[in-house]
Amino acid sequence: MKNIYIVLVILTYCSVNAQIEEVKVKYAVETFFYAFNGKNEFALKRVVDADIKMQTINLNVLGKMIVRDTNLNDVINFMITTPDSISFHEKILDYKIQIDGGMAHVWAPYEFWYNGEFSHCGVNSFQLFKDEDVWKIIYLVDSRRKEDCNPVSG
Repeated sequence: MKNIYIVLVILTYCSVNAQIEEVKVKYAVETFFYAFNGKNEFALKRVVDADIKMQTINLNVLGKMIVRDTNLNDVINFMITTPDSISFHEKILDYKIQIDGGMAHVWAPYEFWYNGEFSHCGVNSFQLFKDEDVWKIIYLVDSRRKEDCNPVSG
């Protein structure tokens, strides 16, 4: 009976610890979007690694699926050069989080709204690394499409 109690305590501890790490991972991604939507360059930089790799997958003008490299400076430039009179909002629809030790993956479908109008939808795929006790985004690839989207008011 004593062994069963010990096993239950260990399983409970592991389950609670895993849930805490999921919350921390989700917090890093939510902070990224809070900063992006709020045009806060400094908050954005706090949750990304200095060497973050970023890519976008979408159809080119010829209708061919392509992968395009982007970078954090492009994102920041978009944020700070978009006039305050023009709104944009990336709305995350769901989070699927997987963690293995110091590595995490987040699959996050989204809608993008620009100046109050639906622009496109897709999925963000984040890779994160646990640096000490802080989760940092080290890789972000997103897909972008206008078809098969069911936008909900932005």
